[in-house]
Amino acid sequence: MHRPLPAPAGLGLAMVAGLALAVQSRITGTMGLRLGDGVAAALLSFGSGLLLMILLTLGTRAGRSGLAALRGGLARRVLPRWYLVAGAIGASLVFAQGVTVGMVGVALFTIALVAGQTVSGLLVDRVGFGAGGRRRLTAPRLTGSVLTLGAVVWAVSAKFTALGPGALSLLLLPLLAGLLYGFQQAMNGRIAAAAGTPLTATLTNFAAGAVVLLAAWLVKLPFSPRPHALPHEWWLYCAGPLGIVVVFLSAALVRRIGVLLLGLGTVAGQLMGSLLLDVAFPTPAAAVGTATVLGTVLTLLAVIVAAAPWRRNPTPAALSARPSTPAEPALNVDPALKHPR
Repeated sequence: MHRPLPAPAGLGLAMVAGLALAVQSRITGTMGLRLGDGVAAALLSFGSGLLLMILLTLGTRAGRSGLAALRGGLARRVLPRWYLVAGAIGASLVFAQGVTVGMVGVALFTIALVAGQTVSGLLVDRVGFGAGGRRRLTAPRLTGSVLTLGAVVWAVSAKFTALGPGALSLLLLPLLAGLLYGFQQAMNGRIAAAAGTPLTATLTNFAAGAVVLLAAWLVKLPFSPRPHALPHEWWLYCAGPLGIVVVFLSAALVRRIGVLLLGLGTVAGQLMGSLLLDVAFPTPAAAVGTATVLGTVLTLLAVIVAAAPWRRNPTPAALSARPSTPAEPALNVDPALKHPR
């Protein structure tokens, strides 16, 4: 049984995961340019993360006990074995990014991804696929979801570019990746619940993603130029540790705040992180304007709206169970007064 976590704290940690994801994306993108191979850069990120997770799992008591608990849960069929491929969804997201960003631009890619992610969060929470159980589709959650999508469109509107013929169909890839992303977070949450620690979910996530990316890189290797030499800057190798932070926090938070709020908080953190990176370390493609700043602020407000408490109307059973109050005194009539002689 996990401890209760206040919604503001959970959303704050989700934004931290989003900030880490924004920095990781910038590092992976830069590594892809240096290597001349985006898949190789993603594989390097997942591979380094997997190596660190193996060391953390074997070197800590929580990691070893979590791995044993996961094996037991799989043997008793408490957890379906196919949950272990959740990390492949993360690999599909990297694949979609590598294929579509060059054709449609970062702006439209982000909109399609957030749209799929928001719909997925609503759906997963509604059917109770995640470890946190079912969550109602309340007006604040729906309103916050719509505001988030509108805020992202506004924030990236300055980066819209003209699309070539047929490029619009490529948006189906990030849309599908976003739809699957909510299920990945729910699956990681269930793995963490079965193992008793998010460390195990993080390990399985990196293992599955690394296997998929390695297979993709080996398939494309004969048909593409060899990657360039590895760069010397140390910070270009921090994508793996940052990915660990993202997956660990997601697996730990999804049981407490649900898939939708986790996704919205992560999107807000990503926009904030991207804005800070564009200001502190601008690139030729960076365009920080009024729309970017105000869109990021609107995203934060949307997350607050989605997390607002929803007061349910009291049911008849709840009303009958309420204790008597001075305004509604209890009537205790002496039976002798009902039938006077």
